[in-house]
Formats: sequence, structure tokens, C-alpha cells
Amino acid sequence: MTDTAKSPYWPTKSPVRRSMDARNSVFNRLSLRKSTPMESLPKQLHKNWKITDFELGRKLGKGKFGKVYCVREIETGFVCALKVMDKRELLNYKVEKQFVREIEIQANVRHVNCLRLYGWFHDHRNVYLILEYAAEGELYKLLKSKRRFDDITASYYTFQVASALSYLHKKHIVHRDLKPENILLHFNNQIKLSDFGWSVYAPGHSKRTTMCGTLDYLPPEMVEAKTHDEKVDVWALGILLYEFLVGRPPFEEQNSSTTYKRIAKVDLRIPSFVSPDAADLIRKLLKYEPEKRFRLSEIGKHPWILKNRLHWPSTFMGLENT
Repeated sequence: MTDTAKSPYWPTKSPVRRSMDARNSVFNRLSLRKSTPMESLPKQLHKNWKITDFELGRKLGKGKFGKVYCVREIETGFVCALKVMDKRELLNYKVEKQFVREIEIQANVRHVNCLRLYGWFHDHRNVYLILEYAAEGELYKLLKSKRRFDDITASYYTFQVASALSYLHKKHIVHRDLKPENILLHFNNQIKLSDFGWSVYAPGHSKRTTMCGTLDYLPPEMVEAKTHDEKVDVWALGILLYEFLVGRPPFEEQNSSTTYKRIAKVDLRIPSFVSPDAADLIRKLLKYEPEKRFRLSEIGKHPWILKNRLHWPSTFMGLENT
């Protein structure tokens, strides 16, 4: 894929412009992987992209470094999401290498509960990610409108997230930023795990040291500055399940220092309205010792899941083994 045409409004290069050209090398190194094959896409979509290939629709969201739009690929009519990231912001915050790693990881993810990255391209101003369109938006917004989910809904979402995480871990990918804001909803309440910005490859028994993610979802090993592995995602799943059923994270406090202390002590207080089986699964996921946390492969066999899956949408049965 080649870059889009240079802007006619830059007849000579300013110092800032020259600096941007030099720093563009970090994006150019991915030039051989700008478009990732996808069997279900029309063949016309496997091409060298530019922004004029898309018809811009409504804005879906806004983040620290850019915006996300619903777009239509003009030639085929294929609807997808376009994440527009400002290069200068990425460079100013020194996250360009992290962003490149995000692209490399997400481009190789193929799971029904993980948001697909179809391809990417860049011009002199922005980097563009062509993403799967999740029609129902953020799970976070739904949770806030409902305040909390019933057991059937919570178990349905929890199982899907566990399935996505299990797949990632088999590929030696640790997500490290699980939270409702990073989960999107497609039709039939199918979840799509998104935002791989903090994700890393962790092959074998390698350990990481970077503290990352959202405070309320950090595990004890991170707040205590210890090494960590894929079991940080298992802890985060326990936090997510608690938030599904209660409406807030379990260790949330007015100040961060108190939150840190409660996480380190695993000061877990589960309200009485949470069913005993759900509380049992939460406790099994939120163990201080990472090696004692419940295995993702066992979640589908837990009594709380088995009891509630009888009431899940019939459409799930067709997606379960996708």
C-alpha cells in the first residue's frame, strides 16, 4: 500500500513538517501489513486504501487521540468503522510504538468475540484503522442505563468475554485493559472485545512489569509492582462480572490510595442481593495469588453459568463454536 497523495497546501516543508516525515518511519515499517486478508470481505476490499475510498457517516465515539466513525466503502457498500488517529498526538504522547504493536496484535486476531481489524493506512496527518462495525455500541452505555444486569444477561456477557480471553491467551496475547468501555455490542447481544492498545505478546512463561490499564481493574500484582502474566485478565474478568451485577467495581473508592489498599488486601465485599453462585464465581476469579485464580476454560462448567445458559438467546448456539 502506498501513502495517500501529499497535500497541495504544503509547497515547502516547515521544520514541523520535516520532523513529522522523519517520525513517520515508525508507521512505514508496517507497510507490508497495512491490509489484512479477510475471507468474508468482498475481494474489492483487499486494496491499497485512501480516505476518499470511504463515505463518512455518523461519529461513533471520541478518544484521547482521535475519533471513530461509521463509514461505507464506496465501491462495495461494505459498512465498517473507521478509527482516525492524529499522528501528532500519538507522537507527542510517545505512544507510536504502542500503537504499532496494537495494530500488529489486532491484525492477527480472529475470534467471533474480538473486534476485527480489516486493514489500515495513513497520510501526512492521520493514521486510519478499518475496523469491524459493532452496531449496538459500547456495553458501558448499556450498563449505565440499566444500572446493573440480571444474572442471565451478566452470565451471557461473562461467558463471551471469557471465550475471547481464552482465545487470546492461547495465542500468547494478554489484553491488559478489560473494562466495559472496551467491550462493544453487535446484534443479538454478541460482544466484541476491542481496544488492544495495552495488549502484549507474552510467549511461554514470560512475565511483564508495566503497570497499565484502569485503576479499578488492576490486580494485586500490578499495584504491588510485581511481575504479571495473562492471569491479570482473569482478575479483570472477576471485576467485570462484579460490575455487571452490582453496577460499580468492587474496590472503587473516593481516592486512589484507598482503592490501591483494598485491591492489595482483596478487600472484597459482595452485596447480599448477588446470588450465591455468582458470588462464588467472583471469589474464584478474584484470588490474590494469580495461580489460584479460576481457569478460563472452566468458566463454562461453573454452576452459575450452567444454570443461566438455559435462558440465553437461541442465536448464541449458532455462535458458540465460531
